[in-house]
Amino acid sequence: MGRSRKGNPVHGWVVIDKPAGLGSTEVVSLVRRAFNAQKAGHAGTLDPDATGVLAVALGEATKTVPLIAEALKCYRFRVTFGATTSSDDASGQVLETSALRPTRDAILAALPAFRGQISQIPPQVSAVKVDGARAYDLAREGVQMDLAARPLWVDRLELLDQPDADHADLEMVCGKGGYVRSIARDLGRVLGCLGHVQWLRREWSGPFRAEDAVTPDALRALAEADRQEEALRPLELALASLPELQATPEGAVRLRNGNPGQVLGHLPYGEPAWASYQGRAVAVGSYQGGELHPNRVFNW
Repeated sequence: MGRSRKGNPVHGWVVIDKPAGLGSTEVVSLVRRAFNAQKAGHAGTLDPDATGVLAVALGEATKTVPLIAEALKCYRFRVTFGATTSSDDASGQVLETSALRPTRDAILAALPAFRGQISQIPPQVSAVKVDGARAYDLAREGVQMDLAARPLWVDRLELLDQPDADHADLEMVCGKGGYVRSIARDLGRVLGCLGHVQWLRREWSGPFRAEDAVTPDALRALAEADRQEEALRPLELALASLPELQATPEGAVRLRNGNPGQVLGHLPYGEPAWASYQGRAVAVGSYQGGELHPNRVFNW
């Protein structure tokens, strides 16, 4: 007989407005404890010093994490000009300084090079794996690494404000694997004045928005009052980027068993989609001639 999992079978998303000083793993643990959930995971790490949207998946919602990881995300951040640091943000050791400061026109002229398909080198203090170890662990040991450049799609990068000569506030919408600290570092280099991130906030991640998030303290208070369910968002929110098809009763049974199942409606052959039955997600897969061929099945 298999060993039963500890905790409750809770399924859905909890959107946390993460404060500075709290790690992403700590947030996941907090959410899991609040619901006494069997399973939890997050969709996109935020550095401890960063704030904003951290979406935590519970139960069967963890199967939709890859969809959110691939979705566009929006960041607002402040660049401090005049210095590079070991971590490319304000928490690192200053490595080099410059007395030069960019004009507004110079910043605006530099931004187009950071839009579209670009290549960026991750910060030394990042979660990239090097020979099986995390780069941030190696960096703490004083190891200098030659990290490989990685592709990134930047949908939008705009200057919001330049409050003084030392700082600029920007907003970036990008795809998976974006490092805001690398953008700040490289922008400072292009402008010839050096730069690093002073603060960073994720405004939204796929369908999850800051205005719909709860703070850790608010979630703790809900849990103490046994009202934590008020913070639980439907699993199906993570499927918003895909078309929905209704499964027939027989199709739902087949899909839940991992087999192709009949669905109502029509899509181009091979189109990604998800199937629902009686208001609940059953599977994600590809549409093929009246059936959904599943690659991800929800058991709830």
